This record gives sequence, C-alpha cells and structure tokens, in this order.
Amino acid sequence: MSSGRGSIEEAKRLIEERVKGVKHRIIVMSGKGGVGKTMVVVNLADMLCIKGYKVSILDCDIHGPSVPKMLGVSRGELLVDGGSIRPLKARNGIEVVSMDFLLPNEDTPVIWRGPLKARAIMEFLSQVDWGDRDFLLVDLPPGTGDEPLSIVQLMPKIDGTIIVTIPSKVSEHVVRKAVSFVKRLKLPLLGIVENMSYFICPKCGSRYEIFGKGGGGRVARDMGTRLLASIPLDPRLSEACDEGFSFLSKYPNSDVYKAFDELASVILKTIQERKS
Repeated sequence: MSSGRGSIEEAKRLIEERVKGVKHRIIVMSGKGGVGKTMVVVNLADMLCIKGYKVSILDCDIHGPSVPKMLGVSRGELLVDGGSIRPLKARNGIEVVSMDFLLPNEDTPVIWRGPLKARAIMEFLSQVDWGDRDFLLVDLPPGTGDEPLSIVQLMPKIDGTIIVTIPSKVSEHVVRKAVSFVKRLKLPLLGIVENMSYFICPKCGSRYEIFGKGGGGRVARDMGTRLLASIPLDPRLSEACDEGFSFLSKYPNSDVYKAFDELASVILKTIQERKS
C-alpha cells in the first residue's frame, strides 16, 4: 500500500467494503486506565449475544491487549483465508481480532510510535473479513491519542461512543476530557458507564461506595449526556475476567447481570430510535 493521502483514501475504501456487513459500530473508550473498560466491552458483548445478536470485538489496545484473555482465547491465532484475515471465534459466538494474537508470547511488549499503531489499526480494519454481524465493538486504550484518532479517521458510520469511568474524583476529572474529545470530533455519544459503583457485602447486605459516589452521574449531567448504567463491584467478576469464562452466563441472578442487561437494552433502544 502506498504512503500518504492516497494510502489513507485507499484504506478507507477497503474498510468500507470490509465492514459493510456490520449493522452497528460502537467504540468504547475511557479517560484513564484502570476503570474496567475492557471488562465492560467483553461483558456487553456477552449480553448482546445472550439477547441473540452476533457480535465482534476489535481490540485496539495495541500495547496492552487483554480482550482475548477475558474471552478465554489468549494465545490464539488469526487465520488467513483467501487473502483475508479471519477473526478468532470465542465463547457465545463472539469473534475477536487483537494484537495479542500476533505476539510470540504474552511477555512481549509492543514498542511502537504512533504511525505504526495507526498502520496496525488500518490493517485490522481493511484486511479482516468481518462478515455479517449485528455489532462491532471497538475497545480503545485509555486517553485521546493515536488509537482513538485512527478509528475516528478510518471507521465509517460510527453508531455511538460509550465512555467508561469510576466514581472517583480523579476519574471524574479525566473522563470529561474524553467526553470533550467525542463532542469535538462530532461523534455520536451514547453516554457514560460508571463501573465499580458500589459493593454489596455478601454477609450483611450493607452497601459501600468504595471509590466515591455519583461521579459518573455528575459527568453525564454536566456534559449533557446520560448515565447508561452503574455496574457494581463483584469479586466473581474479576475471577471471570482472569479465567476467561462468561460471568453473565454463570451468574444470571447477580446485580452485575442486571446492570449489563440495562446497559444493552438502553443501547439497543437508543440506536433503534436514531435509525427510525
């Protein structure tokens, strides 16, 4: 592929052809790391699959790809079929593409500057056979740098952006930058997901706001968007992410399940309203 402006335009044409079978494209980002953004992506994918939708995930965290581990397919391999890359199939019919599949081992760092990361994302979008899917969820690394800018530049017809935060003051301060990023680039904003909102003690039933209270709601209110869901802390959720099994399938009566059910339902309703 040639360099320069022609290269980008050619890539855009290829990408539009590749993703034409994907009905809805949603990007998920955060202002800072450590807020559980990838966990939200993986469990939202699980919930959409539970509701009968076909879902793919593009893991755009080039330096710290963790979607495959949470899906239980870490160290998998992408296959090339007829000149196209095939996504790897994971649980519940979820298909995933990640830099993790291209590294020789899990300890290998990716030591790249911006142009190489942008090129990798371009290749993922333009060379992968995404097929006919209901949703493509894009998991972006924290912040508003190269990877988010590359996706915005290359991905046609983004249906919505979800921004993940936690209730703390520090996260509240940083997540506002992510909201401003989305608005400045005129992306459709679905709203805020507040992760680690509270913890219910399994012994006494008391509720604890360990990381503060109401940060996600304040950001949503002040920035003119909505709070999509509040996801509680649950130690079993961390175990599911580490072991690669579906929390939602194993614990359908949990508060976490209810939160993701609410999140998926709001997203589906919002997208349908915007399409009509």
